Amino acid sequence: MNLDTHDVTTALQRISSLGARATDPHETMTAILGILVDFFEASAGTISLLNPDTGKLEIDVHHGMPADINDVVLRLGQGITGWVAFHGRPQLVPDVRADPRYIPVRPEVRSEMTAPFVQESGQVLGVINLDSDTLNAFTPAHLDTLVALADEATHVLIRVWQLAHLRGKARQLEALVAAGQALVTKLEPQELHDTITRDARKILGARASALYLHYPARGVIVLASSTGDEATPATAAELPADSCLVSAVLHTRKHVEFANIQSPEFLDVVDLPRDTALRSMLAVPMFYEQEIVGVLAVFTDQIHRFNNDEKRLLGAFGSLAAVSLQNSRLYSRVFQSEESLRKNEQLTTLGLLAAEIAHEIRNPLTVIKLLFGYLGLDFPEGDPRRTDVRVIGEKLDQLEAIVSRVLTLAKAPTSLHSRWNLAEIIEDTIVLIRLKLAQCKIHLRLELPPRPLWVDVNKGQIQQVLLNLLLNSTQAMPDGGMITLSVAVSTMPPGTGEKGGGEGGAACAVVDVSDTGRGIPGHISEKIFESFLSTRPDGTGLGLSIAKRILLSHHGDISLHQTGPSGTTIRMRLPLSTG
Repeated sequence: MNLDTHDVTTALQRISSLGARATDPHETMTAILGILVDFFEASAGTISLLNPDTGKLEIDVHHGMPADINDVVLRLGQGITGWVAFHGRPQLVPDVRADPRYIPVRPEVRSEMTAPFVQESGQVLGVINLDSDTLNAFTPAHLDTLVALADEATHVLIRVWQLAHLRGKARQLEALVAAGQALVTKLEPQELHDTITRDARKILGARASALYLHYPARGVIVLASSTGDEATPATAAELPADSCLVSAVLHTRKHVEFANIQSPEFLDVVDLPRDTALRSMLAVPMFYEQEIVGVLAVFTDQIHRFNNDEKRLLGAFGSLAAVSLQNSRLYSRVFQSEESLRKNEQLTTLGLLAAEIAHEIRNPLTVIKLLFGYLGLDFPEGDPRRTDVRVIGEKLDQLEAIVSRVLTLAKAPTSLHSRWNLAEIIEDTIVLIRLKLAQCKIHLRLELPPRPLWVDVNKGQIQQVLLNLLLNSTQAMPDGGMITLSVAVSTMPPGTGEKGGGEGGAACAVVDVSDTGRGIPGHISEKIFESFLSTRPDGTGLGLSIAKRILLSHHGDISLHQTGPSGTTIRMRLPLSTG
């Protein structure tokens, strides 16, 4: 084959043009090999790349080779191809049978020439190898041309690899953002743990992943979740934090990687997924406010050296997962607080209900006792009726004492009243219900005055009233909506408070709770503060009645300000503190 300058230039241009339009490295190498095989009229050819993890040459693309050629893996220095990769110099072999380095792959091969892909730094990336079934098929001029074409191919491949790397990082970033968004929605602990391991495996393209939770107070770690091709997780028992595989992460507070966890020194490690196909492992700490809350690990099914991008990516995902773990724990605490608050509300309701019943009993009991005394029943000694009259009198006194004790217990001690910023009470109440509002797709708008309003109240009881109103509004909007909670300053109407003892004209805080619900039916709107009145099948009707009693005991009041198809507004009034 004679070399023509025009043909060489054309081949260079064809290879160079691949850098502008090619996107897939494998397809680019296939095209480059095809151009070189055609140009040199070779019988067969291969492009082998140096695997940075194993340090061996692996055939990436081939032309005219046996189907099992990909099974051929060469060490540096092994065969002609390995020799070129090791020394970084091209080789021309006119007769392969005369070269002891040659490893026969095709029996028809007679001559060969090989050139390295060398970066500007001098590092060898791979090797291009061309075979011919004819003796002396290639000349030194052919080899020089191959070196020039291989040099151009190296530049093209580096550009394509860089582009593929950038696209891969973009995909990883998108996956990281999507995973972070998905984690925010997971509040149930086990579901969150499984999502973390599943997404970590997906983002890194790993065979398996595992999440270990760290409990520093107890000095233990627990495998919370494990995902992989084989459903054989490691033990979930508590393990000492200083004697397990991930303890290195806890001690160094940095990522740790192991090249081959199937080597003998790992046989007795109990905190590894039981998958014999696993090879390399990367584990990163999960930080929340400088504390390690867990360790996230991924495993590959081949010996792999994790690059810096992979380490940073898993570390970033671990940080997102740590925040999600903390959110889940906080949600659990808030849920427990809400449950405790509901139980306290039920107890308070029972107490106020008992007081209401006792109050209703006391009036007729007083009448009965007075009338019984006016009867002046005085029977002779020895008359059984005399004993009956005495017993009746004692039992009436006993009933009166019981009623008085119930009323005394139900009455909120004045010592529980403190001076509070009304805005602080409202904001603390909103914190308790914010998750429920979010679940019900309800937005809350808070409108506070520019200066603080101070009130002398029992904070727990006022929070109970606000919670009751907010929950009522939530139930009135099953499809979501808006709650507006506004606070303003006004004057107290005359006769406000328990027994009408409030001072008319005194300064007071007005709290309006407005919703965009269906409104209250007209036939019951005037009775909503009466006991046992409820429009819900599961309601008792005590909520607003008790709210009314609480406000009256604070020398305030609560009323229905307006209601209709567009929503309802309940108005609370509380006297401002004079202190």
